[in-house]
Amino acid sequence: MKGIILAGGHGSRLYPLTKIFNKSLLPIYDKPMIYYPLKSLKQIGIKEVCIVSGKEHCGQIMNQLGSGEEYGMDITYRVQEKPGGIAQALSLCESFAGDEPITVCLGDNIFEDDFGKNPWNIFTTEWIDKFFDEEPKSHIFLKKVPDPERFGVPVFHGVGRHLLRIDEKPESPMSDYAVTGLYVFDNNVWNIIRELKPSERGELEIVDVINWYIDRGATGYSELEGFWSDAGTPDSLVQANKLVSISKNLTIGGSKDD
Repeated sequence: MKGIILAGGHGSRLYPLTKIFNKSLLPIYDKPMIYYPLKSLKQIGIKEVCIVSGKEHCGQIMNQLGSGEEYGMDITYRVQEKPGGIAQALSLCESFAGDEPITVCLGDNIFEDDFGKNPWNIFTTEWIDKFFDEEPKSHIFLKKVPDPERFGVPVFHGVGRHLLRIDEKPESPMSDYAVTGLYVFDNNVWNIIRELKPSERGELEIVDVINWYIDRGATGYSELEGFWSDAGTPDSLVQANKLVSISKNLTIGGSKDD
């Protein structure tokens, strides 16, 4: 399994903080924001990572992280020439992924949960091997939030809480859960993206990719236990700093992160 971090976009909600810096390089407590997605991928056991960024700031991220050797990872980079949506940014990594399943993390997402401890009994060798089957497979991570209308919101059916669909930023959410920015896809994802139609805002939406899998009964989900922040607004950026400052799980491993 390979990892992908999507760190594009202009970070307009955080302007003027993002006038010069990529959003993913803004500080969260004592580290740049992008260190935390790297930490999560490393906990999963992923060592090969591709980072996608806009052309304005890709050099900054490369200067910060380099080849990834000092973190025990192998990092490559892709440039998103202009904003086209999360799914469009993801499509740039097809050649990097090859036939491997992928774990995708948004560059502004911070998770307290230790994916290495694996409380959901996923990310095992047996679990990952199933993503090589012919049948399509995906997995998403949910978190109960007070403001689900800000996010993609899962709609459930029945006492078994089977996923029906994901509604993107609904005015009247059908649940109080948010779809976080961590996704696992098999290699069907590339053909799915190629068939997508742009949304009303002219972008290829990741929610449409997830709903393709849900429509075929091919999406599993897990609920996060610890805090989660997307750190994409001034308020959530402040909150992320507060939450991380009281967390003892701050390292992505290696002496450089102590």
